Amino acid sequence: MPGRKQRLQAIRSIIESSVIETQEDLAKALTNTGYQVTQATVSRDIRELGLGKVRLPDGRQKYAVMSSTEHGETDRFVRVMKEALISMDQAQNILVIKTVSGMAMAVATALDALKFHEVVGCIAGDDTIMVAVRTVDDTTRLIAKIQALLR
Repeated sequence: MPGRKQRLQAIRSIIESSVIETQEDLAKALTNTGYQVTQATVSRDIRELGLGKVRLPDGRQKYAVMSSTEHGETDRFVRVMKEALISMDQAQNILVIKTVSGMAMAVATALDALKFHEVVGCIAGDDTIMVAVRTVDDTTRLIAKIQALLR
């Protein structure tokens, strides 16, 4: 059975050549190419590859490789956040972000890529992200930074 490195390459190839809208679609495509994967494995692989969802002209969304901020592409991450972020709410040192349905992973990827020093880590569902922040004061500062980016 092919290894992890080959599976990650297969995922890149699949999302570049096909419209993959869900993790389930990706798992099926991987199975069709000889990889036996669980949903948890697919989720980890998506995170590791920095995949996010982009909107297609017909309104559907598909997985795509998100660009790195090291190459000066911060604008792309900000654009994802502007399109998908609905609201933010603070619960002590946890920031809860609501997004358009299906876009939480893309926004979490953008937050990670923007490398806010206040962020310890993100957990994304379908439309909600829980962001672990270092302190309560850092959470307040992070909200202000994100709001400034979205203006």
